[in-house]
Amino acid sequence: MASPPLGRFALGTASLGNLYAPVGDEQAHAVLEAAWECGVRYFDTAPHYGLGLAERRLGAFLKTKPRADYVVSTKVGRLLVPDPEGAARLDLADGYHVPADHRRVWDFSAAGIRRSLEESLARLGLDSVDIVYLHDPDEYDLEPALAQGLPAVAALRDEGVVRAVGLGSKSTKALAAGARSGALDLLMIAGRFTLLEQPAVDDIVPECRAHSVGIAAAGVFNSGLLATPEPSPEAHYEYGRVPPEVLATAREIAVVCTEFGVDLPTAALRYPLREPLVRTVVVGAASAEEVRQNHRRLSAAVPDGLWTALRDKGLVRQ
Repeated sequence: MASPPLGRFALGTASLGNLYAPVGDEQAHAVLEAAWECGVRYFDTAPHYGLGLAERRLGAFLKTKPRADYVVSTKVGRLLVPDPEGAARLDLADGYHVPADHRRVWDFSAAGIRRSLEESLARLGLDSVDIVYLHDPDEYDLEPALAQGLPAVAALRDEGVVRAVGLGSKSTKALAAGARSGALDLLMIAGRFTLLEQPAVDDIVPECRAHSVGIAAAGVFNSGLLATPEPSPEAHYEYGRVPPEVLATAREIAVVCTEFGVDLPTAALRYPLREPLVRTVVVGAASAEEVRQNHRRLSAAVPDGLWTALRDKGLVRQ
């Protein structure tokens, strides 16, 4: 079964699960509608995002659209188990402003992966998704997670349950192992192939090239640090505070971008697309205007001299 077309601009939905701050239903719908109006047809979600809230909101929106007109992916590896005792507190330990009325339980077994997908489909209100990713196997226990999870997701594809399978992670070790396995169609590389950091260049991209694995570049703003023209010490980095040396590097990059008349977020969005294996850039948004702004940035002119200058200053890898 052929891997579906993704388009250069995809919408990630962690923000619609109330990551960092609450987002109302109307605002979430406006984000999704703005993405659709901008031509986005690939939407990525996960049970992890707001303990299922992002999946439910995305599903409610997609009910209004023809199923043949979009591509949707979700993730497996974490099951959501009811936890009534947590309902009185928020899921802030994982960064989500939602009641902690469920808890995440790791399960990369074949049965667990199929159960996860079935429960995601119920939350989405869909009969199928197009792509399933193993989600953060490195945060559990990488070797057993891959030993169980890779053949399990490959079986879903081979049986025609999904069109493509992949692995999504911030871990270069996990991503390289996934590509090297030969079992996957896609990698969702989160934060490791960005204007700020390019460790994927060493191991992951060569393995993808060798095994014909496509790349979905996610986390291109490094959790928010590159999302504004002037990087702020108050921005998120790796879902936490920004180390001073990382902030200094981001500001150096921003200065070079300004010299070429390009704002930092535009360069951040465009950088991974220079690699032919990158099939899409997956970007989240908490407002409709953020979606529209990122869409404009993806169409903005960026002179080749910018990339040369950044490379010559040792700020990006070729």
